[in-house]
Order: sequence, then structure tokens, then C-alpha cells
Amino acid sequence: MAFAEYGRYDALGLAELVRSGQVSPTELLDEALSRTAAVNPQINAVIHLMEGRARATIAAGLPEGPFRGVPFLLKDLMTAYADEPMRFGSRLFQNYVPVMDEELTRRYRAAGLVIFGKTNTPELGVSNVTEPELFGPTRNPWNLERTSSGSSGGSAAAVAARIVPVANANDGGGSIRTPASNCGLVGLKPSRGRNPTGPNAPDVWWGFIGEHAVSRTVRDSAALLDATCGDYPQQLMKLSPPVRPYLDETRQEPGRLRIAFSFDPGLGKTLHPENRKALEATTRSLTALGHELVEVKLPLPPATFVASYAALIAADVAGTLRLAPVLVGREARSDDVELATWVLAKMGEAQSGGEVAAALWTMQAFSRQWLAWSMDFDVLLTPTVGVPPLPIGAHTLTTIQRYGMKLLTSLPGAALLSQRDKIIEAFDPVFESSPYTMIANVTGQPSLSLPLHWTEDGLPMGMLFTARIGDEATLFRLAAQVEQALPWSERIAPHAVP
Repeated sequence: MAFAEYGRYDALGLAELVRSGQVSPTELLDEALSRTAAVNPQINAVIHLMEGRARATIAAGLPEGPFRGVPFLLKDLMTAYADEPMRFGSRLFQNYVPVMDEELTRRYRAAGLVIFGKTNTPELGVSNVTEPELFGPTRNPWNLERTSSGSSGGSAAAVAARIVPVANANDGGGSIRTPASNCGLVGLKPSRGRNPTGPNAPDVWWGFIGEHAVSRTVRDSAALLDATCGDYPQQLMKLSPPVRPYLDETRQEPGRLRIAFSFDPGLGKTLHPENRKALEATTRSLTALGHELVEVKLPLPPATFVASYAALIAADVAGTLRLAPVLVGREARSDDVELATWVLAKMGEAQSGGEVAAALWTMQAFSRQWLAWSMDFDVLLTPTVGVPPLPIGAHTLTTIQRYGMKLLTSLPGAALLSQRDKIIEAFDPVFESSPYTMIANVTGQPSLSLPLHWTEDGLPMGMLFTARIGDEATLFRLAAQVEQALPWSERIAPHAVP
């Protein structure tokens, strides 16, 4: 190893070593590449390397940003890097090469990050396990037989394996926070509009997606958001700027917060025993830190929420496949994508404009009610996930399910929609394993998973902290306090680089 102590430092720590001349950006890149070679064959987190681009970036002179010289990975979905493939985890897009950086990529580069690879993601990001047919499953560094979750599962596995201290991620239903939970990391989905989206790609998933990162420390998440947040001329959703840098917030006391918590199962059917233990322990710790804890019932209509969310995502998947002629020069075919993706697209195409609008209005009405209800407290605490990290293949369709879905795709639109409940039922495992995270995607609130619980067999499970729209500051103050009181930095995944 070129720099064996690399894994002990977070991103800000590595940047300080570069700034003080103790290590060079080239040495850090060499170490990150060496670690990728050592552990990636086991975990399959990194699916595309850009070593030549990274070395050329260093040779050209890095900007004096807060993360100058720190190796970094992009998720292979949404965050386009010009002249590098972006496959979306899909055979359909495996030859798609963006010609421009997205704004977020530009800001990463301006911060001094050295982008050297891209991470695995499920096809189009529609699953919360990272097991695309194109690249195969990403495995969890805490247990190679378990999923790292999704859709930012590749990024989370790479950080947990200590290939990089922080990696790009995005989240339309939990895709930053559930991988953070499964891999023992910090994962923030910012408020809608806090980080830039586009300008090349449309704001897909109805604005539900927030872009940011997974990291090992709270301060890295805060400092990276400082480097990337803020609007720009093409930004569709804009927020007021933060009062002070988020990194400064991590050094402030949070004061006595009113924290609501719930033992409700969210969109799931039951509360997992490990989540009950985690909630009980976390609420005790927060009370000891001086906060006011209030138990609440979640005003959540699961059946209505799931049906409307599924209708919107199906419509979005259909719209994404309609981009194929522009992006890859031909129409999408059934054998270009996975069966579950094709079924969702067919369902999306079969829905009328009125049905899609009604689903959107239902989500907007829910958001208004939820936001009014949540004004009574500073933070809502729930588990991040519904279950501990599942075995690889747990979401794979059975032979009977595959046969039934293939039959559905042959039906005309009205007949297919008559079976909509059966299609949604096939995706039940997604909602059961992510029963809390989707709420903040719909409402636009900032939501942060912290690694506060480990099961008896050593698997991490996160706790989810959700604040008012635009109030990342409260989350960072509280998270920094919790990180100090309940530190997790000494926990290293068994299959991380030694």
C-alpha cells in the first residue's frame, strides 16, 4: 500500500494532509486504486475506472478547494461526467456517453476532488438492492452474503470498504439513506433544491430525488454540502442559502430539541425487533443528552401512499425508456431491460394522464398534511430501514412471478392495469425494507441516517432523523452531538481493506 494509514482518515483529514504537504494527490490516488484492486473483486462496488482521467486532472493542477486531492467516486446514475459512460445499471444505456458534466459534477471538481471511477447501481435506480443484471450484485463489506442496499449500493460499499472516505449518491426513495444504514455510514438526503440537479438531465422522479453522498463522518457530509449546495440559473427548485457553513454547524451545540419518535412500521406491516431495540436505545441516549422526546403516531396512509408512489415511478420509468432514441439512437425493446423494469414501464404507459395527475395530487395533499403535522417538533426519529441487510438475491423474482409478469406484458393497457395490485404486490419487498425513507422524498424534507445500531450478528442498521424543509443545520448540529456521544468510527467492516 502506498499510504497504509489512508483508511484512518476521513475526506477532510486527507485534504489536510495534502494541504500540509505530508502526502500528494498522486499518492492518495495510488492508494485508492490499490484498495479498489484489493477489495473490489469481492464486493463489486466499482464498475468503471477512470485512472487516466484522474491522473490527467492531477497533472493539470487541482483547484484549491476544501477536498483538494481526495479520491472520489461517482454513482453511475444521474451525475454525468463528460465523455465517460453512464449506464444507469441497464443494458439499454450501456453505450450512452454524456457530452457534458452535470452541475454537481462541476462542483465536485471545483472542490478539488479527484474522480477516478463510477459505482454500481440497480437498473434505473428503481430497486433498493444493487443487483443489476448488467454488472451483477454489489456485496456488503459487513457480510458478503448480504446486500449493501440500493440504489447507491455501490457507493456505500466502496466507502464501507474504505476505498474512499466519501462517495456520490442520490436518493429518490431512500437510495442514499438505506445503503448508509446497511453499510454503517452517514447518509443525508438534502432538502429538495439544496443541491443542484441537471442542467442536462430533467428533474426525474417528480422532483423526489435529492443528490449528495455517503460518508463515514458527519463533518465530511457537512463540508461536502457546503461545497456543492446553492442554486444556479437552470435550477428549477431554489432554497434560501444556509445561515452559516454546515461545517460550522457541526461545531455548534444543538440546544434542547423537541424530537418526535415512532414505533409505527411506516409503509411496512410490522416493526422488526431489531428496530425496536434500536429505537429504545436511541431515545434513551437522546434523553440523556437533554432533548425532549415525544412518542407519536405517523399520519401515514400506507395503501394510498404506496399506490400513488408506484403510479408515479411507473410513469417515470416509461418516460425514461422514451429517452432511448435520443440517448442511444433507437427505441427500447423488452430484451434491453430487466423484466421488472419492463413491467413498470408498461404499467406507466397504460396509465392515463388523469391517473398520473391524480397520483401526483394525492402525494401533494399528503405532503401538505404531513408538513403541517410535523411543525410541532424539530426532528422526527424513526428507523431507516424495515429489516437488517437482506441476503443477496432476496428481491429476485421467483419463477412463478417471472412467468406471471411476462404474461402481464403481453396484455393490452386496460387489461394490464386491471392487474395493477398484483404488479405493486411484486414490489412489496421494496416497501417492506424501506418503509420510512420515501416520505421525505415526497415532502422534500432533509433526512439523515446515522449508524447507531448493530444486530447481534454484526450487521449495521441506521436511525433516521428528518427535519423541516431547509433545516439541514439542525440535523448537522444534532448528528455531530450524537456522533460524539455514540461514536461509530472504530467499527470497521470485516471485509474492508485492512
